[in-house]
Amino acid sequence: MGALQHKVGAFQKVGECLYRYSSNGVYYARIRVDGKEIKRSLETTDRAIANRELARFKDEQRQIDRSQGKLTLAELCDRYLETIQHQKSRTIERKTCIVARIKRHWPNGKFTQVTKIKPSDADLWLASVSRRANRFGSASRNLHISCIKEVLALAVRDRIVPFSPAAHLKSAKRDKPIRLTPTFEQFKAIIADVRAQVFNADAQDSADFLEFLGLAGLGQAETGSFTRSDVDLEAGRIITFRHKTSTGFAIPIYPQIRPLLERLSKGKSNGARIFKIANAKKALAGACRRLGYAAFTQRSLRRMFITRAIEKGVDVKVIAEWQGHKDGGKLILDTYSHVNRVHSQRMAQLMTDGELANVVAMKMDEAR
Repeated sequence: MGALQHKVGAFQKVGECLYRYSSNGVYYARIRVDGKEIKRSLETTDRAIANRELARFKDEQRQIDRSQGKLTLAELCDRYLETIQHQKSRTIERKTCIVARIKRHWPNGKFTQVTKIKPSDADLWLASVSRRANRFGSASRNLHISCIKEVLALAVRDRIVPFSPAAHLKSAKRDKPIRLTPTFEQFKAIIADVRAQVFNADAQDSADFLEFLGLAGLGQAETGSFTRSDVDLEAGRIITFRHKTSTGFAIPIYPQIRPLLERLSKGKSNGARIFKIANAKKALAGACRRLGYAAFTQRSLRRMFITRAIEKGVDVKVIAEWQGHKDGGKLILDTYSHVNRVHSQRMAQLMTDGELANVVAMKMDEAR
């Protein structure tokens, strides 16, 4: 068997393209691809594992496009930005900003060849950006991790490198935010206060908009885009579109919103918008300030709707369908677990060996 001499030990050839370092028993691969010799430690002293790692290493190297071996990180970043132009303008703006930080703060400079980037380079870059940023919480960290992963994943797809040097980066666990939610009594007081602003020309329109948000449990974007053709009063159904997830779904016209919808729909043609405004943020903020309430947002009103539905005993899966969710209620169960505990205690009172005064017993033959 041939051997490659080293200062301490020797590399002993034990198979085709496979060497063993005599001093520690670690196996190494030594292959030639397109006339270029490539060596790598297989990081094992087990021969069977070494054979498997060697086969994987050969397969990886065969897939690499050697003609792109000199592509720099800056060139890869520019290529990445070209691939995201179909995304929303705010997303493009955010990712462009992060890519600029990749070019500006990369440990070995933006002209580093992509094939020479190490996993530790990604760690050093993330730490560098974190030190320089005034505010770098878990949300910002996760956005930066996601972006560098996408950039280097492009290098894998384009066969520049066999694996992503950023694949090991883990997203930070986000802090659970404090979600301000008004009670139903506070909600009614807010609507009354907005309607009472006689010197505000948009007071009634703003009140209608906010009242619908709280009674229908929909978001500001969905509500602001409603047209008369989306409302079917005879079928008792509203067709809506969730902009965040780009999915359409239908909700019933609840008894609590029918009078409002009938009034707003009266005399409108199919293409006409139901609401004259698409955002009542200022009206809501003003009412909360005048009433001494917390700074509730339009999203808070949807949380109030969901909380109230749970407290009234509506099935969580049904609530999820009303929200356009496809997870069978998992997100609602996770987010509103504090409400579920209260509701669970109340429901537990039904589990008695006697008969409750407000429950009508069902006969067995009727249940069949």
